[in-house]
Amino acid sequence: MKSQWLFIGLCICTAITSLAQNTTSYWQQHVDYKMEVDVNVKDYTYTGTQELEYTNNSPDTLNQVFYHLFFNAFQPGSDMDVRSRTIKDPDGRVGDRISKLSDKEIGFLKVETLKQNNKELDYKVVGTVLQVNLAQPLLPGEKTKFNMKFNGQVPVQIRRSGRNNAEGVALSMTQWYPKLAEYDFEGWHADPYIGREFQGVWGDFDVKITIDKDYILGGTGYLQNPQEIGYGYEKEGTKVKRKGKKLTWHFNAPQVHDFTWAADPEFVHDSRVAKDGTVLHFLYKDKPAYEKENNFTENWKNLQSKTEDLLLYFNEHIGEYPYDQYSVIQGGDGGMEYAMCTLITGNRSFGSLVGVTAHEMAHAWFQHILATNESKHEWMDEGFTTYISTLAQNEVLSEGKENPLSGAYRGYTYLANSGAEQPQSTHADRYHLNQAYGLAAYSKGAVFLGQLEYLIGKENVSKTLKQYYKEWKFKHPTPNDFKRVAEKVSGAQLDWYLTDWTQTTNTIDYSIENVEAKNQNTVVTLKRNGQMPMPIELRVTFTNGKTQDFYIPLQMMYWQKPNTGELGETWSWANPNYEMTLMLAKDQISKIEIDPSQKMADIKRDNNVFEN
Repeated sequence: MKSQWLFIGLCICTAITSLAQNTTSYWQQHVDYKMEVDVNVKDYTYTGTQELEYTNNSPDTLNQVFYHLFFNAFQPGSDMDVRSRTIKDPDGRVGDRISKLSDKEIGFLKVETLKQNNKELDYKVVGTVLQVNLAQPLLPGEKTKFNMKFNGQVPVQIRRSGRNNAEGVALSMTQWYPKLAEYDFEGWHADPYIGREFQGVWGDFDVKITIDKDYILGGTGYLQNPQEIGYGYEKEGTKVKRKGKKLTWHFNAPQVHDFTWAADPEFVHDSRVAKDGTVLHFLYKDKPAYEKENNFTENWKNLQSKTEDLLLYFNEHIGEYPYDQYSVIQGGDGGMEYAMCTLITGNRSFGSLVGVTAHEMAHAWFQHILATNESKHEWMDEGFTTYISTLAQNEVLSEGKENPLSGAYRGYTYLANSGAEQPQSTHADRYHLNQAYGLAAYSKGAVFLGQLEYLIGKENVSKTLKQYYKEWKFKHPTPNDFKRVAEKVSGAQLDWYLTDWTQTTNTIDYSIENVEAKNQNTVVTLKRNGQMPMPIELRVTFTNGKTQDFYIPLQMMYWQKPNTGELGETWSWANPNYEMTLMLAKDQISKIEIDPSQKMADIKRDNNVFEN
């Protein structure tokens, strides 16, 4: 069973240390949750208890901890509200809507009591963060237990979470519980929530949700009482008798860093067992009013085989999906990834439905198994996901695009020439413009891998992704960790690439400055106009239609890409000009082109071609 494989793999990962992001051996914190919540579907409030066992695997003594209270963002005057009303290009789903919420429409999470090992704790609510002073310090290697009583109110659907979304889904329960913040080699990551990205602590979740018995749920974790619940979770042929007015759904989720669920009394629940044994669940509205607009039900039925195809593609090109199930659930406000599931809006064309599923499902690998810090390295999860999901969609939908990533390259080129670009190392909350964030994270992030194919070859990138997954699954990798895997796989030195591409706004711009006949030869002068260096692939097309490829290595890579053409002298970054002599007459040349593959993200391609 996959869950058994998961447990064994985690034991091995815990026992073996490896070089990590700093000078010490790698470590990460661990937290186990036991939660019980009771939901009032009439007024969208709920009460809950949480027992949390926290293991301090760090070398540090902790005197305080922090919790995220995400639902507090959906209140007038919150950081999310103010940010949305002051940024130049606000998200259209948010705008000024939070500022207009009434007391019955806002979201909140309120902590009623909090104890550490049965001792009352002092704590302070700071917007969407709970700052807690410990009753006793938590020493390295020790565990402690926190017990909490809390209550919440589900906000009107505005961003990701909420009630009664635009498609009528009753409850999209994401970021709904007090969630312990991450502590790692950089310290605490107690970021206020303004609608961007997340990070979580790995752990096991045991969650009981009590709700009106006609509500159908889907989400993170394995249902422990399917014979009591039914709704398509029970064994075939079972007759389920639901007693009382409410049902308690009991879920277990091993080794995840999030827990999400959605519920609606009109959900249809379909399931499909993929070839690898993964059970795929699909929950969507039964015959919505807009069904005819986009062949809604037919699209959701047809989506199911495509979701299996996507799963198998990611298994092959990244690594085996380690959990026993994955759920695609109608809900939310667009598409967003969560542990073992995604919430997506469903009233779409079939192509769009497959596309959003491809992207969000790929996040199961790039974020929910390879758990980067999304707030600091948002381009890693969004960019890597865009890269692999675009390739998967091209294959699964038989789109036949020669360069599926061309859209990502166009997006990045627009950003680089717009004057609004900020380095990818910018915190996700600190971008001047939402558009600049989106293009940096998604487009430029995808180009990072597409262009890496240009640098070290597609085969080496494929090997790198698989090795990266093998080494870093169920951990918190940083950009440097990925770069080191790529270096080891290829043999190339890539620190310059990671630095220039992600920590600066340096651009790539090479040009053919001059082509001159000299005796019976042709002298070609190339120029680096941008600050970012690259190796150069050059193609010469002769008047008879034949071609010859040349490869100019970048000196600071200390490596050359094999099978790329006739090898030239290395080009050092400090020298903006490069001269090469072709042993043929100029009148025999019809065209010279820099980067015929167009995988190098040159921001001004009009100077890349000489035509005779």
